[in-house]
Amino acid sequence: MELKNSRIIVTGSAGFIGFHVADRLLRNGYTIVGVDNMNDYYSPELKYSRWRLLQKFPNFSFHQTDLCDQAALSDLFEKNGFDVVTHLAAQAGVRYSLDNPHAYIDSNLTGFVNILECCRRYDVRHLVYASSSSVYGLNDKLPFSEDDSVDFPVSLYAATKKSNELMAHTYSHLFKLPTTGLRFFTVYGPWGRPDMAVFKFTKAILEGKPIDIYNDGCMKRDFTYIDDIVDGIIGVIPKIPQADPLNPQTTPASARAPYRLYNIGHNQPVELMRLIEILENTLGKQAIKNFLPMQPGDVMETYADINKLKKLVGFEPRVSIEDGIVRFVEWYKKYYAIAVV
Repeated sequence: MELKNSRIIVTGSAGFIGFHVADRLLRNGYTIVGVDNMNDYYSPELKYSRWRLLQKFPNFSFHQTDLCDQAALSDLFEKNGFDVVTHLAAQAGVRYSLDNPHAYIDSNLTGFVNILECCRRYDVRHLVYASSSSVYGLNDKLPFSEDDSVDFPVSLYAATKKSNELMAHTYSHLFKLPTTGLRFFTVYGPWGRPDMAVFKFTKAILEGKPIDIYNDGCMKRDFTYIDDIVDGIIGVIPKIPQADPLNPQTTPASARAPYRLYNIGHNQPVELMRLIEILENTLGKQAIKNFLPMQPGDVMETYADINKLKKLVGFEPRVSIEDGIVRFVEWYKKYYAIAVV
């Protein structure tokens, strides 16, 4: 697929990953339509700051639209005739889903089926959408492979992401809609989400407030820097899945339909206490640690097998956790105008 002249929509364009994807595509000269509902799950001001940066590009247009608004979304697709849909909007967060289940049903299920319907009706050539490493749930085989079963999610967020994968396969099978799902592994970096560990810990350490550390810090996460994530997403966009009627269809990642799933992670899990140590060294300040038990919905470790994505697009994470934390802290201090002490 020739990407240069494609009409591309990025949902969640004021969100963390969506902003970075839109920014990279805009810098490379593509015309992008961004969509976001600008909700208040976390500080809307951070979302508006991202949006203002994208607004500086003449090849960017923005629509504040809720994906649950089927009529508004359909109108947007009809008027623009998109070739590619990069669907990165979702209600994020594992712990938030424990108390706010309906937010996930509305955004991640209703919103997603509206996207699928628009893709089907308006002849979209490729839907690339965000899934999550959380779908692996209680799997204890490491690293996580796309061929593993994902039948035991431990949070509603994870269940909605697995549902997205199932819904996408149905549309790929019934309507020959090419879909690619990307299972993100703990994304961090500049302009990140305030509810994520790197952001929360940085803020608390700088303010001299305690940080909550679950399960004595014995958990590991496959922290993946945002630039590496963007490389993978943009690499996948022109790789339109093809139907394969001879596929044995024996695992979640194999399908006869034009449907594919890929892990996108760093392939190097980091223990939580090591992350905190790197932050302390970078900030030049010790954390006040508040140790708590394991939380419902959490998993002990995430670890991405990235061989399939490497084979497809040569995906190779380049930013180490040490360098990534330095870049994040530099952005954080600049954005919040905190002097280095």
